[in-house]
This record gives sequence, structure tokens and C-alpha cells, in this order.
Amino acid sequence: MVEVFAKPASLTVKIVRLLNIVRLLKNRIYGEIHFFGIVNRDMKCEVQDMMDMIETPVRDLWRIFRVMAEFVEGFDELATVGPAVSFFGSARARPDQPYYKLAHQTAYMIAKADFAVITGGGGGIMEAANKGAAEAGGKSIGLNIELPLEQVPNDYQNFSLHFRYFFCRKVMFLKYAHGFIVFPGGYGTMDEFFESLVLIQTLKQASFPVILMGSDYWEGLTNWMEEKMLKEQAFIAPEDMNVFTVLDDPQAAVKVLTDFREAQGPVGIELPTGMKKI
Repeated sequence: MVEVFAKPASLTVKIVRLLNIVRLLKNRIYGEIHFFGIVNRDMKCEVQDMMDMIETPVRDLWRIFRVMAEFVEGFDELATVGPAVSFFGSARARPDQPYYKLAHQTAYMIAKADFAVITGGGGGIMEAANKGAAEAGGKSIGLNIELPLEQVPNDYQNFSLHFRYFFCRKVMFLKYAHGFIVFPGGYGTMDEFFESLVLIQTLKQASFPVILMGSDYWEGLTNWMEEKMLKEQAFIAPEDMNVFTVLDDPQAAVKVLTDFREAQGPVGIELPTGMKKI
């Protein structure tokens, strides 16, 4: 086992060294051009193009290793968390707002029902969910992402992972979840909600509960989906509207998830007909 992992590590070191050599070579060439007084603009452009042709493939190869590392760490760390529920919602929700309080209460009850709670690790709804899970004595997991704005890890995670790439993080939300609870939010929240619907609809993800909390917030969107997407344009099928549930009561959300867990049994989430297991 040690020997298997030794080769990628050695290759990684070689890639880093090669990348450093390329950068040194580029600096050396630019230095000689300056030293000998070669200031021809076309020549400088040719040198730049040549160096970019060498450096870009090496840089892309190194990026592949960073992506692999995030997947390996995520799979390794989350494989033993047990049944989990992923929470989504706005990072801008404040502690004094009703949705924040609802998320805190819901996560507390979910953790008491022996589910791990997974969030994006930030503020707002994510903080409320992590706080509720931690106060219930449950697993409060944060999948943190590097962002130039907004994302500051909250203080209520008792298990944290850090990601550079959104797509690696998205896989972790899906792979280890027995359900999604989606609170009011913005673009990121809508992205997670609709992506879960697409994956379930196209049999790329085993069907599990997707719960929208806060009917007053979701009413306009769900009505539009039914009237425009389903009835007017027939862009979705009638059964596609049954992929998610709109609720206001945390206890009702817990029941949906526990009923689903009991129906699945100890073997885990049952794959839908037509879905191939890799």
C-alpha cells in the first residue's frame, strides 16, 4: 500500500520541480534579453509565447493533482460520518431573522434524530444549522470553500474540510447525504436545489428527500415551475414536481427523513431502476 502511494507523491514532487525550473528559465531568458539590450518587441512576444506553451501544461497537470487531493481527502474523512443531511441557505441571514432561527431549530432536531448535519461552513443559514447540530451534541460538519467575499468559517463546526474547487465540494454534499434541506437563499442556494433535482430526474443520483423550508419564500418559484415549466410549456413531467417537498414545520422535516432512512434499511440508499452502480 505504501508503494502504491509513493509513486504519485514522487511524481508530484517532480512536477513542482519542473514548474519551478520553467519559471527560472523564463526569468533567465528575460534577464539575458535585458542584459544584451535586445528590446525588440516581437522577440519578447515570441519568448513569452514559448514560455507559456511550456508552463501551461505543467500548471494544468499540477491542478489535476490538487483536484485529486480534495476528492481523496473528502472521501476519506466523510466515509464514516453515517447518515447525513445537507443544509443550504443564504450566508446573509442574520441571527435575529426567522429563517435563521428556523434553521437552528431544524438542525437541532435533525441531529437529535442521529443524522450528521453538513453545511457549507459559512455564516447565515449555514451557521445556524451548524450551531443547532453542535448544541444537540451531533456531528456538525462544514465544507468550507475559498472565496474572495463572504465565506468566513463559522465557529460551530466540530468537523471541517476546506475546498478550493466548487465541484469537489458539490460532490461531497451529494455523496454522503440522505437528504437535502433547503432554506431561503440566493444564487448558490438555487444552484444546489436545482442541481439536486436534475441529478434525481436524470437518474445520476439516487432519489432522496429534498425539502424546501419556508413555504412563503418558495411559493412563487414553485407556482412558476408548475404553471410555466409544467402546464404551459411541458418542459418537465408531472412526476418531476414530486421530487421535492415544501414544509414549514421542523418536526415534519425530521419525520420525512427518518421515514426515508427506515425504508432504506441498513443497506443504504437504494438505487433507482435504470441507474448503474459504478
